[in-house]
Amino acid sequence: MSIKSMAAVAFQPHEALKIELIDVDAPQAGEVLVEMKATGLCHTDLHAMEGKSTAGIAFPGIPGHEGAGIVREVGPGVTSVAPGDHVVSFLAECKVCPTCLSGKSNLCDQVVIDDFVARSRFSVNGQRAFPFQGLGTYTQYSVIREVCLAKVRKDAPFDQLSYFGCAASTGIGAALFTAKVEPGSSVIVFGMGGVGLNIVQGARLAGARQIIAVDINDDKKSIAMLMGATHFVNPKTIAGDIVGHLNELTGGGADFTFEAVGSTALMRQAFEAARYGWGVCTVVGLAEDGASVEVPAYSLLAGRKIQGSPAGDVKGRTQIPQLVDWMMDGKINVRDLISSHLTLENINTGFDMMRRHEGIRSVVTF
Repeated sequence: MSIKSMAAVAFQPHEALKIELIDVDAPQAGEVLVEMKATGLCHTDLHAMEGKSTAGIAFPGIPGHEGAGIVREVGPGVTSVAPGDHVVSFLAECKVCPTCLSGKSNLCDQVVIDDFVARSRFSVNGQRAFPFQGLGTYTQYSVIREVCLAKVRKDAPFDQLSYFGCAASTGIGAALFTAKVEPGSSVIVFGMGGVGLNIVQGARLAGARQIIAVDINDDKKSIAMLMGATHFVNPKTIAGDIVGHLNELTGGGADFTFEAVGSTALMRQAFEAARYGWGVCTVVGLAEDGASVEVPAYSLLAGRKIQGSPAGDVKGRTQIPQLVDWMMDGKINVRDLISSHLTLENINTGFDMMRRHEGIRSVVTF
């Protein structure tokens, strides 16, 4: 039996979201009906809505992947969550596939949904609508696979919990789990958006000695310093080569560098700002489909490394509960990264703010 739900629907790329009353079917085997309480607006959603990212995307669709809510119903075979549990949506972690059992990656074999169309439980005006990335959190009610839901403690605020559906987990994870930033090391982070600021937090948690935040918006300086940055550099105010300036600040390049924008030009700069011999550049930002980055082969032979970080290498069901505990213990600051709270009806306002580079993270609360 289906239920009604207000949702923000993307009917076509490059169109504003429309608020519609949709039908949500009952959860099937391995699925969970979640009443969303909060969902964040992420650049990944904007990329999908503008047709720049197509993996796991179909129209008409329900965007959104940073979700936090309450389990209301479970389908057959669901054992890890029950009605009343609080959950955060994330990449799949089945815990039984070869990838999960290897412990080497968070890219569970169930991350990619082969039967994406068949799995949709949404319909709008009699037409099937598809959950972006298999999640679809811009709706009062969503049906999500059990393997994509992390059960978390009930005393954590929903607006802050939603941040762990992507930006907080990705950024902190990139520093701690992908790059494995070392105590006393030097770190450069390109891009002080929601992910980049959390990379700064992760580097602080790891005990980095020097954390250089790089952004062309001076308004980001205060929040970057609050998250743990020791230096802030605006490339627009630097005369000459930004990489040369950063190498001078770090005494020859940073031990760890990160790109958190999705710009191939910045990826190249982040690689060149890594120290010869052992510097590691970690790419975290999502570039447009088909984009590529070139690096000098000699730099690789000279010991520099470049790697990617899929969602911070965070294993959602296993590690998000721990990250939430750290937030509640005061080790992670998410509250100050939420710059605006919106209603679902005002969700397009949040994306307009994102396009103007205003604020850090907008969260829709239900």
